[in-house]
Amino acid sequence: MEQTPTLIEGRLHDLGDGFTVRRLLPVLLARHVGPFVFFDLMGPVDFAPGRGMDVRPHPHIGLATVTWLFDGAIRHRDTVGSVADIRPGEVNWMTAGRGIAHSERTPPDERRDGQRMHGVQVWVALPQKDEEVDPEFHHHDADALPRIRKPGAELVLIAGTGYGERSPVKVFAPMFFIEATLEAGAELAWPDEHIERGLCVIEGEVSWDGLTVPATHAAAQTGATAAPIKATTASRVMLFGGAPLDGERHLWWNFVSSRKERIEQAKLEWQEQRYGKVAGDEVEFIPLPIR
Repeated sequence: MEQTPTLIEGRLHDLGDGFTVRRLLPVLLARHVGPFVFFDLMGPVDFAPGRGMDVRPHPHIGLATVTWLFDGAIRHRDTVGSVADIRPGEVNWMTAGRGIAHSERTPPDERRDGQRMHGVQVWVALPQKDEEVDPEFHHHDADALPRIRKPGAELVLIAGTGYGERSPVKVFAPMFFIEATLEAGAELAWPDEHIERGLCVIEGEVSWDGLTVPATHAAAQTGATAAPIKATTASRVMLFGGAPLDGERHLWWNFVSSRKERIEQAKLEWQEQRYGKVAGDEVEFIPLPIR
């Protein structure tokens, strides 16, 4: 990435039932931003009564997954026995480490009544020394997260550090993940302890060092300093980044690793169903892709 911000348009993926995601990372211009190696903007989509999101059990290694919602609810289940519904303002942080499988589905009440689904899902690569840690899952309620007020801006520190605050979410390397709500015309400086940074505009439009970033787009930049963000209109923005990764990562399907041979091992483990069963969701699973 250059010292000036780079615009990222991303690519749309249709998951069926009118549910689309815009994949903003990885892209050719930015394979990763700090430890963030994957960034999906989900929806918004309105599910009719009786319909919902159904992501069948599937595996991960070498990363942590983070879900952050603006609308809707998702029920998480995994192979370490976790069951947790996530709603707007709450955090689901799942550390895959040496291997975990999980499912994500619309909870029964929301499926019955119908709901709007809108949010982001990101993958954070673990440092090489932590790639094989034991899998864990942690849920944090909204009132546990630091809230930061700046002129014309309200921030929620989801994970990592920023603006003199630290989130209670367990992380493995210097990083930040923030939701920022900006009034029209507000300017916001970046956290000064991180040298790789990116933003995703959820609603509205912002200007960053002369670059216009519209809704559903992202931008990224690296360097010791960065120009502030200015909200062209009232905006909601996700800010993310951190320290540079300790080496490149290989991504294949849901697997992330610093070693290609580890990904080959993970493929075999999933084919042989060595991840265990997701309690309460034991019947279905997503087969290993043929590619």
